[in-house]
Amino acid sequence: MSGSPAVIMRLVASAYTVAEKAGAIVRKVLHSGELGIVEKTGANDLQTLADRLAQQSICASLSRRFPKITIIGEEDLPAEEISEDLIENGHSEEILQKACPAEYSGLREDELVVWVDPLDGTKEYTEGLLDNVTVLIGIAYGGRAIAGVINQPFYNYQLGPGAQLGRTMWGMLGLGAFGFQLKEVPGDKRIVTTTRSHSNKVVTDCVDAMEPHEVIRVGGAGNKIIQLVEGRASAYVFASPGCKKWDTCAPEAILHAVGGKLTDMYGNAYCYNANVKHMNSAGVLATLRNHEYYVSRVPQSVLQALKSD
Repeated sequence: MSGSPAVIMRLVASAYTVAEKAGAIVRKVLHSGELGIVEKTGANDLQTLADRLAQQSICASLSRRFPKITIIGEEDLPAEEISEDLIENGHSEEILQKACPAEYSGLREDELVVWVDPLDGTKEYTEGLLDNVTVLIGIAYGGRAIAGVINQPFYNYQLGPGAQLGRTMWGMLGLGAFGFQLKEVPGDKRIVTTTRSHSNKVVTDCVDAMEPHEVIRVGGAGNKIIQLVEGRASAYVFASPGCKKWDTCAPEAILHAVGGKLTDMYGNAYCYNANVKHMNSAGVLATLRNHEYYVSRVPQSVLQALKSD
């Protein structure tokens, strides 16, 4: 590889260490016992001190190093001076060593949009369901999710005191995905993962229509995509508005990097341009394999209840 690494590779390499820093912040706030919980739109839509500090850390760290990228974060925070201890200046050398896919080698900062969910699974975080929690940094170009980083701050927490907590996975179209062992559910089983705390009749009707052998209800969009790529579920089915672009950008990029697919319930791709509406109004359907089967099973009544983007 000649010359300096491509902008996109530098951005992903930085996002990797920035996500790890955010994960450390999320752990530190939990261990302090002072979560600073506020309700945004209700009891199922919470924000904690960890959400606020992690987003400040991610956005300030990336914008300092890449001043021309567009960053869209979940939390609506006031503009304020960010303390230096929230800034992460490192990068993953391992990512920089990888060859950039040719189609992305010439991308400029101002062509990239970064979607940030500083703490996906906030409700679960406040309830101690810590394996559901992720930090999500997704990178889009031309409306497509092309790269993503997912940090699981509490990975291994069930092992008890002394366990090495946390892991980070990342992926990029044309390169693959790293930081986990790709596995599939055995071909004859349909295991559906869906929402734990945002269910309703339309959501359950749609899950039932997939004729699953098993249903796993967990929190967090990032966590549900991890279920898919690690062979614990074959489809993520959420027939409801509620997910936002910052929930799906990073997970979609990682899923697509290993040959999976994430769409709305109609089977249409979501667009991640800077000016799109944030809500994924037509729900989320994600699979590692056999996407068409699951799209074909979505009932007409469910499609009528959802608006396509």
